[in-house]
Amino acid sequence: MGFIFSKSINENLKSQQEFMLMNSRLQLERQLLMQNQMRERQMAMQIAWTREFLKYFGSFFGLAAVGLTAGAIKNKKPQLFLPLFPLSFILAYQYDMGYGTLLQRTKGEAENILNTESTLLEMPKGALTFESIEKARRAQSKFFIEK
Repeated sequence: MGFIFSKSINENLKSQQEFMLMNSRLQLERQLLMQNQMRERQMAMQIAWTREFLKYFGSFFGLAAVGLTAGAIKNKKPQLFLPLFPLSFILAYQYDMGYGTLLQRTKGEAENILNTESTLLEMPKGALTFESIEKARRAQSKFFIEK
């Protein structure tokens, strides 16, 4: 009688362990999907912001170009064209970010760094551990009582 009861408990325990493992895997998959969706939404917002900024900066650049060109011709001062040079770089960068291939090039460079220069990504003093965090917490805590 005890053997049958023990066998039933062991099977039930094994079943619960499998369920917990499956549940933890499912939870991890959901967390990974959620983090990826949040990253994608943040990137979409960044691209949208860049495109919106480009509209305003493009308008500013156009007005500045017309005004500086008119002033340079009217006053016969070619140095009035000088501000257009750095402004054109900013405009080109913003256009490349919003509509060009800057994000693809950046992603490619990031993948290259991950593949070939991974030592640059290592944390100083190594990865965080529970012990190092607990040690820092104890050092800062005024309420910690050592046993």
